[in-house]
Amino acid sequence: MQRELTTRFGRENIGFLWVMAEPLLFGSLVAIMWTFLKGPEDHGVSVVAFVITGYLPLTLFRHSVSRSIMVFEANGSLLYHRQIKIFDFVFVRFLIEFIGGLMAYLFVALILIYFGFFPVPTDLGLFLAGWFLYGFFTLAMSFIIAPASEMSSVLEKFMPVTTYLMIPVSGTFSMMSWLTPEARNVLQWSPPVNAMEMMRAGVFGTDVQPYYNYTVPIIIPMILLMFGMFLCRHVRKILTVE
Repeated sequence: MQRELTTRFGRENIGFLWVMAEPLLFGSLVAIMWTFLKGPEDHGVSVVAFVITGYLPLTLFRHSVSRSIMVFEANGSLLYHRQIKIFDFVFVRFLIEFIGGLMAYLFVALILIYFGFFPVPTDLGLFLAGWFLYGFFTLAMSFIIAPASEMSSVLEKFMPVTTYLMIPVSGTFSMMSWLTPEARNVLQWSPPVNAMEMMRAGVFGTDVQPYYNYTVPIIIPMILLMFGMFLCRHVRKILTVE
């Protein structure tokens, strides 16, 4: 993990804090843009708080998945050391993004709470449960994308587009209560949507009407993770260690 931080951020400037600054910058800019377009409130909640609660988890997903592409090729020489396993490459990169995203969330929430643009979370435990389940889904997808990108170079070209295509099924800029019953029936099977609803219920409380099933973001990512680990083991057999 220390090696990854050093090679990515170096030892100068703010170093590791860039992992927090990146999602913070993106989320803040999108929140400012939405405020100009929709005003200070929408559907009875603060627009700034709503965008921040949606965009920071999306940034976690986008950065984690993009950083997992071709990760084995970039770090394959480290497998010369017996203590290092192929799973470590994916997990460490995800863990850096996960910690950085949570730090950014905490930092921006404290500032916005002070200025009155962000509510004090009504259920911190529910929010953290949603954040960890969102991270669990992200980790599972990273374990699939990492070996898949080694097996097909085409995936590397399409991933930036597919991460944007995920926005409609991620709950980033909408809530289940705003949708039609037909749309809710479809999105109830989306792990990130359920996790996002849990986070927003923990932040906004009775100001929103959440729809979530905590078993979906547990069982589906667990299946995806097992499939991803199987692919990783397959890639390890064909990966050349220099």
